[in-house]
Amino acid sequence: MPDPKGIPSLSNYLDSLQAAKHRDFSRMPESRVAHEDAFAEMKAHVVGLYENVDAQHSFVDESGAIYDCVPVEQQPALRGSSEGVPKPPDLPPLESGPRAETAEGADERVDSPVASPLDAARKDWHGNVMHCPEGTVPIQRVTLETLTRFETLQDFFAKGPRGAGRRPPRAAEPATVPVTHRWAHAYQNVNNGGGHSYLNMWQPAIGANQVFSLSQHWYVAGSGANLQTIECGWQVYPQMYGDSRPHLFTYWTADNYGSTGCYNLSCTAFVQTSSSFAPAMAVAPISIKGGSQYSMELAYWHTGGRWWLYYNGTQGANAIGYYPDTLYQGGALTNNATEIDYGGETTGTTSFPTMGSGDFANQRFQHAAYQRGIGYWPPQGGAMLNANLTPSQGWPACYTADVVMYGAPWNETIWFGGPGGNC
Repeated sequence: MPDPKGIPSLSNYLDSLQAAKHRDFSRMPESRVAHEDAFAEMKAHVVGLYENVDAQHSFVDESGAIYDCVPVEQQPALRGSSEGVPKPPDLPPLESGPRAETAEGADERVDSPVASPLDAARKDWHGNVMHCPEGTVPIQRVTLETLTRFETLQDFFAKGPRGAGRRPPRAAEPATVPVTHRWAHAYQNVNNGGGHSYLNMWQPAIGANQVFSLSQHWYVAGSGANLQTIECGWQVYPQMYGDSRPHLFTYWTADNYGSTGCYNLSCTAFVQTSSSFAPAMAVAPISIKGGSQYSMELAYWHTGGRWWLYYNGTQGANAIGYYPDTLYQGGALTNNATEIDYGGETTGTTSFPTMGSGDFANQRFQHAAYQRGIGYWPPQGGAMLNANLTPSQGWPACYTADVVMYGAPWNETIWFGGPGGNC
């Protein structure tokens, strides 16, 4: 098919890869590709992701990323599979029972939802409709330009700078965790089939020798080399996305971030079912200190052998897609998670970036970052239950975390964040 306005079609892009050379990409200013063999592996991965894929439409979002409208059955996680795509289920009810306000909960706290940028009524700057035809899903194109910002393909798949452990310790002690990762978060040890929160939106700056800053959910089971997670949130990660905007992301690992795991649809893991939302999409607007606040609603729910992800609503129409239980290879997350966790994470080398707004947790509404309406679903089914979280802040000079139970609709809330620096 002809190229969309202003951008190469997927088929023409794949044709251009035949001539791609390591020497050309290694000269690019942001290139970190380690050597020619690493480049060849990256090139083979991109070609393999899109082999025999027919993109019916393409467009760019405001960050300049290209999205291809791929038939649902041709996406990486389903190509060659006999698995049919199920109808996304509605989530069980959210917790709505009355809870007493705390003394500090008398002020009015109002935020507005962050809508998906993918809409049939919108066009990109080339004039292409920013939505996909029925039967297709918008998948952010994985390119060699992106991959070569990493040393190897495994570095691209990793949660961040490689090393052991990418989930926050229950009691974060700096001497026992990787030197590249910092957290301010809150957790609860409880059997669960997923959970829910509204994530306050910010755009933390990523400086020199810094990697990313995020706000996310973790659902965790297993331990040691058999630790398994399913994760989602927003993330500012210039090396991954090529810009300084927050992006929706999802991540998973079946072996404590060893040989498994990847972001979004960059490997054959996540199955996308929605044409209205897409992992990796840039999200806006951003909250303003002392002013308007914005949040995205995210939930994961385990049912029917799948971990379903939802964005800004609890109906089937709000489902983005799912991770199948088979990814977890008979491990703990094929049954249920045993811990819920919410908050912020940063990575860096000689210094660490801002988390959230850059303000500490005690600054509260319109200043500190938060997640609100936090709860979980019992693995046996039923309405969502309010969480009862324990905060953890291993680096209080850089980041802090605090938990407050408000009345509905805020309910269980974590405040977190800080300026970062040398932690």
